[in-house]
Amino acid sequence: MNLQVIMRDGMPEYAVLPWDEYQALLKAVGRPAAALADTGAPVALPRFSELSAMREAKGISQGDLARSVGISPAYLALIESGDRDPDEAIRRALARAMEITGWEQEA
Repeated sequence: MNLQVIMRDGMPEYAVLPWDEYQALLKAVGRPAAALADTGAPVALPRFSELSAMREAKGISQGDLARSVGISPAYLALIESGDRDPDEAIRRALARAMEITGWEQEA
């Protein structure tokens, strides 16, 4: 099972797992499959100003994320603080590293 545990103050707060694995768990305990309601509203993407909190929630250091993206920790700090807007290549790399679909298209 591919499970991500999100910690707060050193204690587990949330568990996140892929949708298909969640559906399989429901089936295994005899519950009906969950359905998503399509409201037609666009899904709001997280803002780059939220990057620091998301990175910390995943337990990734600023230096590690910067290295995986191919930028300096100082430049990543500027992006996280809102002082710099990442270009398209950096947005794609951040989207991959943080597993956030949609950032690569965001202007």
